[in-house]
Amino acid sequence: MATRGERPGLLVLEDGTVFEGVGFGARATAVGEVVFQTGMTGYQEVLTDPSYCGQIVCMTYPLIGNYGINEEDFESRRPYLRGFVVREACPLPDHFRSRKTLEEYLEEQGIPGLSEVDTRSLTRILRVHGTRRGAISTEGKGKEELWELARSFTLRRPVEEVTVKGIRWVDGLQAGPDGTPLLAVVDYGVKESILRHLRDLGFRLAVVPAGFTAREILELDPAGVVLSNGPGDPTDVPGAPDTVRRLAEEKPVLGICLGHQILCLAFGARTYKLKFGHRGSNHPVRELATGRGWITTQNHGYAVDPDSLEGTGLLLTHVHLNDGTVEGVRHRELPVFSVQYHPEAGPGPRDSLFLFERFARLVRGGALPAEVG
Repeated sequence: MATRGERPGLLVLEDGTVFEGVGFGARATAVGEVVFQTGMTGYQEVLTDPSYCGQIVCMTYPLIGNYGINEEDFESRRPYLRGFVVREACPLPDHFRSRKTLEEYLEEQGIPGLSEVDTRSLTRILRVHGTRRGAISTEGKGKEELWELARSFTLRRPVEEVTVKGIRWVDGLQAGPDGTPLLAVVDYGVKESILRHLRDLGFRLAVVPAGFTAREILELDPAGVVLSNGPGDPTDVPGAPDTVRRLAEEKPVLGICLGHQILCLAFGARTYKLKFGHRGSNHPVRELATGRGWITTQNHGYAVDPDSLEGTGLLLTHVHLNDGTVEGVRHRELPVFSVQYHPEAGPGPRDSLFLFERFARLVRGGALPAEVG
């Protein structure tokens, strides 16, 4: 509850549940899908990860904003989420890289924030009842109006909002030194950390719109193709499975998160919506062939149905240790593999960065390691 001098704010869920708090950031009203994120750090990367497009994000860690906002950790040119909910928003960050406060950044970007919220109660509702639609306001909107907004919200084709509109040559390198291989990165909502790691492995990068056809991508003559992360339902990206199937028959392919799901659809598997999704930097994954495990960063609301992999040519390689969901596959014959989690560590542990090196070897004529299956 806001006190004198503070700005009251509300979050109202589609079932009528109301959370009161203190508004910060932009004076605005927004609607979206309410989800929770369990990372203890990395809020700047969360804010700018395009995979959160259309969502109101609740951070489960209670203190957010304590190291401010810097100039190095942005994952995209702007935030795509609709609102930001925290228990406590730190007004005085303390870090040598900090250039502004969390509140200043949200205000600049037009994003409403809500603090002093019982985030444990909100997270429990989402875990028990599943992801909810919601409306957030820091400009005095009433409960009834926000309830109507929440119930009317529909998330439609968010990939179209986040994808590039034309080819983006990373670092302007349309041409490079002789022998520098080119990767085509299909932009479903790609994070800058993914591009940074691929570039550091010696590749030129052409980031292409999600709506590009296989022919348009192959005309670039890439040595390999990366299918990026992104927001929403993988079945809500028109033409993507057909495009990916054609690409996978011609080039080595790496799929990440939404790209992983679309790749599985391309070979005939099915996807489904998770009750409350996986969002955080602490998700345990096991590689089936070796029994090795690592902690991963994840951000998705859909998953691949493991029973649908039969007959697709795809082999299950990784599973989530909490709920057994599909976390990785590879093709039995083609130089193609994908993972549900984010190996780029932006934010999160660096356990699975080696997957980029694995793909680099594949692109340069190597093979997948025997232990992958």
